[in-house]
Amino acid sequence: MKAVVTGGAGFIGSHLVEELVKKGMEVHVLDNMTAGNLYNVHPLAVVHVEDICSMEAKRIILKEKPDVVFHLAAQADVARSINDPQYDADVNINGTINILEACREGALKKFIFASTSGVYGNLQKDLISEEDIAAPISYYGLSKLTAESYIRLFNNLYGIPYTILRYGNVYGPRQTAKGEGGVVAVFLDKLKKGASLNIHGNGEQTRDFIYVKDIVQANIASIQGGNQETIQVSTTQSTSINDLLKILKQLHSSKIATFYTSARIGDIKHSCLDNRKARQMLNWQPQFNISEGIKETYNYSIEN
Repeated sequence: MKAVVTGGAGFIGSHLVEELVKKGMEVHVLDNMTAGNLYNVHPLAVVHVEDICSMEAKRIILKEKPDVVFHLAAQADVARSINDPQYDADVNINGTINILEACREGALKKFIFASTSGVYGNLQKDLISEEDIAAPISYYGLSKLTAESYIRLFNNLYGIPYTILRYGNVYGPRQTAKGEGGVVAVFLDKLKKGASLNIHGNGEQTRDFIYVKDIVQANIASIQGGNQETIQVSTTQSTSINDLLKILKQLHSSKIATFYTSARIGDIKHSCLDNRKARQMLNWQPQFNISEGIKETYNYSIEN
């Protein structure tokens, strides 16, 4: 089986590529290296340094005729989306359309899309399901939601099979200290530098943090499962930023200085996703709790 992974040199993408190669698949990576790093990519994967919006990216997909496309490449920084909505839309909407156009002409078995819990905005609900109203409060969330709609319409018009995966807040080794859901990486980067941690708001905002290895397994399960479905990939556990800080204090040998600052525009206050659909349709469930995942990530950060 042949796979194309857009964003395959990035944080989540490189972990996915690694696992696909281990499973004996031929893997091609499409990445413009804006956020990716060649060092992250498994040596047996074929790397194409191209932008997903380019005609060359389209040509590569047409030439390789993959069985499955994992579309992970994105502009994933909420703050940047607020400051530059046009760039955000160019990458997340137009880039997705470009990849979908290439997939129209092949015999694609599955288009698997990395979406986000950010599509729901500040939905005041303890546990969010896939049927709840999506009302983004950032251009990033809006562009991801729009890309989802294009994927569904491409299926209706041209029969491109798909699975849309809405991630909780992903964390783990190789995550850079910026972008969507990057608070764990930001905190670890600060600890390595001996700097203080800035907490936006009162620290009681919560997230459904999910370890990158669990995300990878959900993507792989989507090759066969979840046809024409939108599925949340999460732990169904809420963790506040203050709770995260407590875990880091248990792991870190030195005292951690913290400062509370004003909340940021576009930040979601609470987010926790129901994962029952993923359990049923993908036969998937998370293997790492927050303490286990943070410990692995912390150790990786210290060693690298």
